[in-house]
Amino acid sequence: MKTTATSLFLSLTAAAALFAGGAQAADIAHDASYYGSGVAAKAADRTVVIKPTTRWVNVKNGETVTFASGDQNFTFHFDTYPQTQVVKLNTIAPDGVNVAPVRVYVADTREVTE
Repeated sequence: MKTTATSLFLSLTAAAALFAGGAQAADIAHDASYYGSGVAAKAADRTVVIKPTTRWVNVKNGETVTFASGDQNFTFHFDTYPQTQVVKLNTIAPDGVNVAPVRVYVADTREVTE
């Protein structure tokens, strides 16, 4: 009986450690390359103007967008993993480009087949 209790305790401890590790992995910060890449402005499908009141914008996965904020702008092509739904704009902005705390909601453009 003591061996069974010890085995159960070790199994539960191992499961708890794996769960805790998984929870921490979800909080890992990714750099811009995880979401796509910076590209030349001429490749943009559209331009989104970021105003001081802007809190979020919508884009589609596969879309190329120029973000303009004041006198600064940058162009980004979204190529995210299907489970990626939200990106912080300052995460994908190049160094030296200051943007407000804006969330970019990325729509999955994969076709659904039955």
